[in-house]
Amino acid sequence: MPKRLTNWAGNIGFGARRLVRPRSLDELRAAVAGTSRVRVLGSGHSFNRLADTDGDLISLADLPRTVEIAADRATVRVDGGIRYGELAARLAAEGLALHNMASLPHISVAGAVATGTHGSGVRNGNLATAVSGLEILRSDGSVTTLDRSDPDLAGAVVGLGALGVVTALTLDVVPAFELRQYVYEDLPEAALHEHLDEILSAGYSVSLFTRWSSADIDQVWLKRAEPMTGDFFGARPADGPRHPVPGMPTVNCTEQGGTPGPWHARLPHFRMEFTPSSGEELQSEWHLPRSAALSALGAVSGLRERVATVLQVCEVRTIAADDLWLSPHHERDSLALHFTWIADTEAVLPVVADLEKALAPLGARPHWGKVFTTAPSELRAAYPRFDDFTDLVSRFDPRGTFRNPWIDALFG
Repeated sequence: MPKRLTNWAGNIGFGARRLVRPRSLDELRAAVAGTSRVRVLGSGHSFNRLADTDGDLISLADLPRTVEIAADRATVRVDGGIRYGELAARLAAEGLALHNMASLPHISVAGAVATGTHGSGVRNGNLATAVSGLEILRSDGSVTTLDRSDPDLAGAVVGLGALGVVTALTLDVVPAFELRQYVYEDLPEAALHEHLDEILSAGYSVSLFTRWSSADIDQVWLKRAEPMTGDFFGARPADGPRHPVPGMPTVNCTEQGGTPGPWHARLPHFRMEFTPSSGEELQSEWHLPRSAALSALGAVSGLRERVATVLQVCEVRTIAADDLWLSPHHERDSLALHFTWIADTEAVLPVVADLEKALAPLGARPHWGKVFTTAPSELRAAYPRFDDFTDLVSRFDPRGTFRNPWIDALFG
């Protein structure tokens, strides 16, 4: 194991005694049996101690890739280590698609699902909503299989790694489709107040980017099947490729300008062949009821000067409601406010606390894998099925093998 094993951003140094990379289910079962504490590390794209442990960290990246398309072509079964970009290429070759993808195709499917990670779109559920089945290796070496006929599935999908090792997932798929991607600049503040619902509903996926240096929106990224011409609610078309963070290489981003392309080359903001840098940012994200969207934007605007000093860019997206117990979008259509901060924890944390205080009255739920300081009692109150999930953890992992201090603080 390297001297210092860190997460993707480098802000978390893991306390694990070793990193284990099993190459088969038998090796994985032996690795779990050989330790009293274990956590699974996906792509490491979390910014808090969710994945940390003083026992063993397990990576599933070396497991054999599994992409098994059902006979009815409605689902696909995949292994617990596959990344979205890998899966997307395999599905596209078969004329199939996922309903949504996150900004980065480099993240692991199991890790993204377990934390309620999402893409965008007023009619699109988060990535976990595609899960129709899970296979979970438990501390006693048994594998539990859940499908939608089992009421525990809705609790286990966004499972935070607390139930066991997700060795395989079954995902809903749809026929492959094409999208166009457009970028518009300088969306006026007045358009937000007068047409926010129309703006957020104008495409299959819509993202608003702002540095909060003014009340206007810097960029609108619009992904849709139909062609567009002219301005967009007062925003003008970009005159060339753009990156969400000004000054960063645009070649890393998926193609813009309205050129039609396959779903997996338009839904993410970034190309799979682009290798993300590490150590250059921190991230936080809060999810609000979409009905409170203007109030949420107003609350952040009230802290604009504080936010802008430590911000690289903020992305505003929408996600459809679902019934998953620990999903940030549980039982409500949501607006997500995603903040990409500078890589300075000491400077960022006070601003995070200010934002949490401002957004709390609106029912904010933080992203499980990002930087937040919300108290466990407040998180418990934010999720109607929180206690049910606590019971589920106790049933699936009575020995506490998959717990860590972060999990203990929430579900102890």
